[in-house]
Amino acid sequence: MAGYRKLGRTSSQRKALLRNQVTDLLYYGKIITTEAKAKEIRRIAEKIIAMGIRECNNYDMVTVTAKVARKDADGKRVKEVKDGKKVTIYDEVEKEIKKDQPSRLHARRQMQKTLYKVKVVPKEVSGRKRNTKTVDVAAKVLDELGPKYAERNGNGGYTRIVKIGQRKGDAAMQVLIELV
Repeated sequence: MAGYRKLGRTSSQRKALLRNQVTDLLYYGKIITTEAKAKEIRRIAEKIIAMGIRECNNYDMVTVTAKVARKDADGKRVKEVKDGKKVTIYDEVEKEIKKDQPSRLHARRQMQKTLYKVKVVPKEVSGRKRNTKTVDVAAKVLDELGPKYAERNGNGGYTRIVKIGQRKGDAAMQVLIELV
């Protein structure tokens, strides 16, 4: 007996499907899929969330100085003429950043092996490549989901599967899988 469901796909197709659906589950919080896929998604998602819980507070706050371009009232960079060239003026600013400890960095990279990055397009500019933002789902797991589930008992149970009914086309059992 196999250790996983094959879902009627080749290994590369199955891996891409599961990565995509786990990413969507962790980003949106719930998805609708078939029962067999949901049970496979649950296995992967629970491991990722457990990793996020284990490493959610494993960082140091570090103060760094950074150069930031000075901007005018319209939000455009301020430029100054030096030696006949327009040069942007930079200000030095001190920032507090989170610096991952080695185990958290390793966990982040393990999550990024499984999860895709999500492109977010604002509704007012939909259909354009400009102004799209890339969201790192691994960072969301470490910063939001890990602390959220840290108080729960550490034996899993971060997802819930609710049966919806049969799909109209092929009568496959449809389920809603969501984060608890």
